[in-house]
Amino acid sequence: MPIIYLETLIDAPIQTCFDYARNVDAHMKSTEQTKEKAIDGVTEGSMRAGDTVTWEATHFGMNQRLTAKITGMNEPHWFIDEMTKGAFKSFIHTHRFEDLNGVTLMVDQFVYKAPLGILGNIANVLFLRKYMKNLLEKRAMELKKMAEAAV
Repeated sequence: MPIIYLETLIDAPIQTCFDYARNVDAHMKSTEQTKEKAIDGVTEGSMRAGDTVTWEATHFGMNQRLTAKITGMNEPHWFIDEMTKGAFKSFIHTHRFEDLNGVTLMVDQFVYKAPLGILGNIANVLFLRKYMKNLLEKRAMELKKMAEAAV
């Protein structure tokens, strides 16, 4: 399974970073380029363990829906969201936060399986991995801006 791993240093307290990362409104703002919108489940505010959200967004020129569930959380150190329904065969997104003397290290680990068997594997090599990495990097930079502006 492909893995995307990102580290982002944020000049903000760990709790602030954790709160922005699990906030539905902040997520929508950080993914404006895909017109991502929460349409079911938790549609505003902060998510907690066990919560689900259904996102509607435009990827590759197509309107898509994806439902994810927060399957684990240890505030303010980590939380995990997993796809329960959507275009991927599966994904698990682990969000970790580490306090480095007032600066927060935010780590995203995105483990996924493309759909469509061998065709999905080819798509992953040709464009999907790069697309997903770019999407996660943009989101991380937007969360960084929001968290740093809040302090």
